[in-house]
Order: sequence, then C-alpha cells, then structure tokens
Amino acid sequence: MNCKPNIAIDGPAGAGKSTVAKLVAKSLGYLYIDTGAMYRAVTLKALRDGADLNDHQKLGRLASNVLISLKAGSDGNLTVLMDGEDVTEEIRLPAVSNSVSLVAKVPAVRRKMIELQKEMAAGGGVVMEGRDIGQVVLPDARVKIYLTAATGERARRRWKELADKGINVDRRQIEEDICNRDFIDTSREMDPLAPAPDAVIIDSTSCTVEGVVDLIVARITGERKER
Repeated sequence: MNCKPNIAIDGPAGAGKSTVAKLVAKSLGYLYIDTGAMYRAVTLKALRDGADLNDHQKLGRLASNVLISLKAGSDGNLTVLMDGEDVTEEIRLPAVSNSVSLVAKVPAVRRKMIELQKEMAAGGGVVMEGRDIGQVVLPDARVKIYLTAATGERARRRWKELADKGINVDRRQIEEDICNRDFIDTSREMDPLAPAPDAVIIDSTSCTVEGVVDLIVARITGERKER
C-alpha cells in the first residue's frame, strides 16, 4: 500500500506558513505539523528555567529531557503540550518569539527536534512547516514550498495576530524583531534557512491565503479550484 505523500512548507517568520499549512492539511485530509511550535516549546522551557540561551550544552540537555507532543483537534488546530501542559497560547507570546531563533540554532536542539519530526512524518500524509523541512527533515517530500513575503507585510500580519489577542506591541518593533530573526535563521551554522533547490517559491505579499492554498493543493491533486 502506497503512503500518502508528504508536503514540506518552509519560509521566514510571518510569511503565513502556519495558516497555509493548516488549511492545506485540512483540504487534503492530512496531518498538520508545526515544527516551529516545537522549538518554541523548548524555548519556553528554557525561559521558565532561567537558562542561559548562549549555553548550548545546557540547551541541548534541556531539549533531550523535555517532553513535547502535538495533538491535532477535529478542527485542524494543534494543541502543543510541554511535559503534559498545554502551552499552545503561551509559546506565541513576544518573549518566546524574540528568543526562539537563539534556541533553534543550537545543533543539539536541532538534532533532537529533527529526530522527532522525522518520526512524526514516517507514515506519510503530513503537511509539515518550518525552516529546514524541505532540505533536512523531509528531503524526499513530493511537494516542497518556500513561502515568503515582504518584511513589512510579515510584520503587519504578526502585529494583527497579536492585536487580535489583545497584546499591544509596537509594529516597528515587530518588524525589527523579524529582521533579527531572519538574520539569525539564515546565518546559523547548522541548517540555515534557504529554499530547497527543488522548492516552488511563492511570494504571498499580495496573495490571498486561499489563493496560496489552492496553488499548493493543486500540486498534489492536479486540480485547481475556481474561486
């Protein structure tokens, strides 16, 4: 019996990966996996423990000992559990967002998370999004997407997401933070953020979410929706 293919979606912060990947998975009846949430959960654990984010050995041990699991609900949304605690909302707070790239660049942390991610996708039928999926985690994915957008638009989207949750953050600060994250993600020594050679690059700056989803789904089904 043939497994369902896997889909890899990569891209920088605020490009809309989570929203798009979730809708693609729902449309195809696949499992959605947000790998960024896993790194965020490790980051939250490190912040709670008061760990030095420059102490790579300690962060590596922390990543090996913390229990992270993702549970998909009937609505397609993910619940992120850290040592059995639901941290789905807390990992999206600015304190975590501003620190996650420092944790995610640690080789020992990445090795542990990649191991877990490969296990999750072993059975196929997964839409996995992150920053190294197409090149490292799922190099054999049938469809690879690199989703990007202009920095200002990414900042606007993140600002609106936080504002909708009642979190008041300066939009210019968000844009600065995104630029810093881009630099860290693209310049880290292990698995820097970059499109896979065989990825389809989609600039979503002026695209609707639905339009991007249709493009990706069509690459699996061969059919394009008329809207």
